[in-house]
Amino acid sequence: MTSFDPVSTFVHLGDDGGAIAMEVTPTFWQMLATRTDLADGVLVSTYRFKEDWSTWEHPKGDELVVQLEGAMDFVLDTPEGERVITMRGRSAAVVPRNVWHTARVLEPSVGLFVTRGAGTEHRPATR
Repeated sequence: MTSFDPVSTFVHLGDDGGAIAMEVTPTFWQMLATRTDLADGVLVSTYRFKEDWSTWEHPKGDELVVQLEGAMDFVLDTPEGERVITMRGRSAAVVPRNVWHTARVLEPSVGLFVTRGAGTEHRPATR
């Protein structure tokens, strides 16, 4: 095993205890949708953000969000209205399953996400 850049290589942690490192290519998300062997478990992914997310996301499982640096506001679309989770510097939050969420990037940020990918939906975000 060698080290890798977590922005360009994601890791799938299977329910069987295995870990599969996957290079992030332009067709990564299309490939991921066709891999039935990755339907269970969680995906660990890291992103760099310079601007607000262009979509809302709706996972079928709870999602761990770990902000490693920067400043973002996670916006959750709850039945009571929008709820903001303030993320500054190193911080973490759990986004509950089935809650649509997006992020507003206040300064360049790096975030690590641990989420069950199966069944995740997206919709365009408008401000």
